[in-house]
Amino acid sequence: MTLQGLLIRLISAWFLLLPSTLVTLLLPSPVRAAAYFEDGFLGLSQAELREKLGAPYAVRDRKAALRVFNYYSFKDWENYYKKLISPQNGEDVYNYKRGGVDVRYSFGYVPDPNDTSELPALYVSLVDIEFSPSIPIEQIPSLVPELRPPTEPTAPAFRSNLWVLIFKGPPSSQAQLIVRERGKERLDWSLAFQMFALQGLPEFLTVQAKIDRMEISAQSIEMVKQRQRLTHEPILNPFSKEFARQPSPPPPPTKKIPVPKYAD
Repeated sequence: MTLQGLLIRLISAWFLLLPSTLVTLLLPSPVRAAAYFEDGFLGLSQAELREKLGAPYAVRDRKAALRVFNYYSFKDWENYYKKLISPQNGEDVYNYKRGGVDVRYSFGYVPDPNDTSELPALYVSLVDIEFSPSIPIEQIPSLVPELRPPTEPTAPAFRSNLWVLIFKGPPSSQAQLIVRERGKERLDWSLAFQMFALQGLPEFLTVQAKIDRMEISAQSIEMVKQRQRLTHEPILNPFSKEFARQPSPPPPPTKKIPVPKYAD
């Protein structure tokens, strides 16, 4: 075969491969339909979450750092407010009735830092779950199926006078995407369940303590131990058998009312 014939064959083969190559380049990357942790939510894109749960009942946006929200119908949010407020500031809201308790899920998002488009991809970074009325700690797993608490007494657990924080499972390197902390690359991020009591928790904590809401998020055990020691008191895992066996503290000593003595 002459050199000219060989070149013609090579050029012909290249043109035959060109359409398939272009198709491969132009097709969108495959959808990542897996969460980072066993809760099944953290790390999902907004599209994946809505495919899993359906359209939200409403969308809300938060005023600054306060727990004060404006609520919008899903239709109004999509048609108008999303462009006015910014899509990453909207939290998808879903309402459920479980065991006679109103359970409201709100999903917060972070934008993909590598997506510079006007409407960047959004990923679930926080699941805020509210209970009405408040419920005891021991009842939460029956109302929140995403919470499958660890039962080991040494599972990392902490408390303050307002909340209980429990970690579960190994860290995920992918979870950095949904964390906003500075220097997050130097830390490991694990699945965390944080339960809040608006009226405060008793000094002697039991699983009957009332909880108003909880958050599912990615937090760092290292950060808690190194930087938050003064606000995070280590405790036994409240969902362990050993926690339930803790003896009750002795009752506080009663003070006798002094009886005045009178002269005869």
